[in-house]
Amino acid sequence: MISRSFTASATRRSLLRALAAAGGAVAGGVRPVPAAAARHPLPRAARRHKPDPDKAHEIRSEFVHAWEGYKRFAWGHDELRPVSGGHSDFFAHGHPVGLSIVEALDTHHVMELDAETDRCVRWITGHLDFDIDADFQVFETVIRMVGGLLSGYLATGEKRLLDLCTDLADRLLPAFTTSPTGMPYRYVNLRTGEVSGPVLPLAEIGTNILEFGVLSDLTNDSRYRKAAKRALRAAYQRRSSLDLLATSINIETGRWADREAVSFNPPVDSFFEYLWGGWAMFRDEDCLNWFRTLEPAVKKHQTERIGELLWFKNVDFRTGNLLNRRQSSLAVAILPVGGDNTLAADYFRSWTAVLDKYAVIPELIDYAHLDVVDPHNQLRPEYANCAFELYWQTGDPFYRTAAWRYFKNLRAHHRVPGGYTIVTDVTRNPMPKGDHCPAYVFAENFKWLYLTFADAPRFDYTRGYLSTEGKILRGLRRA
Repeated sequence: MISRSFTASATRRSLLRALAAAGGAVAGGVRPVPAAAARHPLPRAARRHKPDPDKAHEIRSEFVHAWEGYKRFAWGHDELRPVSGGHSDFFAHGHPVGLSIVEALDTHHVMELDAETDRCVRWITGHLDFDIDADFQVFETVIRMVGGLLSGYLATGEKRLLDLCTDLADRLLPAFTTSPTGMPYRYVNLRTGEVSGPVLPLAEIGTNILEFGVLSDLTNDSRYRKAAKRALRAAYQRRSSLDLLATSINIETGRWADREAVSFNPPVDSFFEYLWGGWAMFRDEDCLNWFRTLEPAVKKHQTERIGELLWFKNVDFRTGNLLNRRQSSLAVAILPVGGDNTLAADYFRSWTAVLDKYAVIPELIDYAHLDVVDPHNQLRPEYANCAFELYWQTGDPFYRTAAWRYFKNLRAHHRVPGGYTIVTDVTRNPMPKGDHCPAYVFAENFKWLYLTFADAPRFDYTRGYLSTEGKILRGLRRA
């Protein structure tokens, strides 16, 4: 999931076992798609792991603690301020859409908190209306509201959730259809369809195909997936001769607004994630081939090892020259996609070294000496996300141990009487706390941890697939 401070989200996060490389490389670094793979989905290796119900129960209890704070102080609003007992709007001031309620839907379901699931559905069906005269950020609306309503529908079968999701997606489509390149505008007015914001980062351009693709399947309406696919194609076509992408682009002119390739870091990270997801979820061979072109270029021009730790340097996308060594922990969730578990494991251990040093991972570091650039922690879920995926792909208990340590540190440093809140400086002891519980906490942190230790009967571990915002888009079992 991408950082809000970078103007983009989650994560964030396929559960599908990554494909093994097929055959040798061909021109442009694209590997051919095996015929069998093109015909049949390839689920992750279905290893049976012994659950740890005691740890799963502790994690579930902490999720309930966070949720009770939201219900008490912020019900119906977007986000909780757990220290002051207040609330805030996320998309547009004065226009709450119950963001935390939508984010929490499928988490309640997989944790078998059925009374809370019903409470959320009642609020959504009785209060949510998207006829709002305000500009909503397209990217965040797709991954959080469209994704949340989709996973809520898949969990409950409540048709009104799918109807609301379709209505919202229709209101977002002008951001794509009025663009001369097909890459979406950053904002759209939900009532008028007026668009704005022609310069935006890659993650906001390319993190749509999972939600829009599932919606197309459920509604038998191809417009949503086609819009998302056109945006991905337009960005891919503007890669440099090194097969690298810069960070931000003007979607009206099609020209890059900068020259920095930040690889799997925000605000680009989930662009790569959703290229792979287009293949993993929908068997879209274009998405696979685009991913297989861009991924080797990142490895060739951006990987760097300092000591035994793997990092991804930021370079000029045209020349490959080093620009800086800043790194965000949000990137760690991207590596488990694409089939290179060795690289993913190495990068996870790099961030484990950061966790060793600070107990809570800072927002941004200079990896040359693990120096902190931004000391905040905005309750990020990506380390737990990656631990879950690598554990279920490899069976290595190291990842469960790492996930449990993350949870204990989360509880020690972020918990307050009113729920969970951000930390403003991970380098101080005790760590000072802010007053904000991002809504994605209800979609991601506790869900990733719970799935790591539980044998959740409402989740299909062999074929489940989560979005960058932790929404379960495949593999939910209804009560």
